Amino acid sequence: MRLPAANAIRQNDTHRLIPSRYIDGGDSVLARIADDDVHLKDIFDLDHATNDRLLAENDRLPGIGTRELVFGVPHYRIVNAAFCHAHPLGSRFNGPERGAWYAAFDLATAKAEIAFHKGVELAEIGGWRETATYHDYLADFGGTFHDLRGDAGFAECLAPESYVASQALADILLEDGSAGVVYPSVRRRRGTCVACFRPAMVANVRRGKTWRFTWDKTGAVSISEDGAGA
Repeated sequence: MRLPAANAIRQNDTHRLIPSRYIDGGDSVLARIADDDVHLKDIFDLDHATNDRLLAENDRLPGIGTRELVFGVPHYRIVNAAFCHAHPLGSRFNGPERGAWYAAFDLATAKAEIAFHKGVELAEIGGWRETATYHDYLADFGGTFHDLRGDAGFAECLAPESYVASQALADILLEDGSAGVVYPSVRRRRGTCVACFRPAMVANVRRGKTWRFTWDKTGAVSISEDGAGA
């Protein structure tokens, strides 16, 4: 397989929107179902035994381990979680065993990506009339990334309904030591996204604003700033 060009990029203030329930330091949802402190400890023990991020931080996850994860920097758990909690079917540029840090170069593109993917999920379960808040995590990137922009030879990797070609390319790039992929957003025209394969390259992570997404019964979505989560 021909590989895409590798270009040096420097992009600050990229945007990754993460559901509020995963916020650093937030109260665990497990506390809501515990009868008492002893029960809560038992639930935590069970959760820790099956938590992919904690397994990876103890070298017990096949896709990634402590040599690649980051520690001691702001929001390191958020960074590590992106690589440890892969979707069971994978995403555009990763398979099910190892995730990646996906981010958009601008906020409008990040919102479009969330609106699309959450909308697909709601359509599958028939659960319109949904409200969800997302925290914006900003990060900076600098280094050499494989670049799909302007290369028609990789059009299949940007297929709206299939990740087959893009995951196959990602497997090769990851094995070859690639830092990740810069590519045109599939969900917003003229938008640009990055899929970073290496936790250590997700730099200067910090919290931005919180955004509230509301879907009505027709599937239309409205997005507003959520002051309560700021």
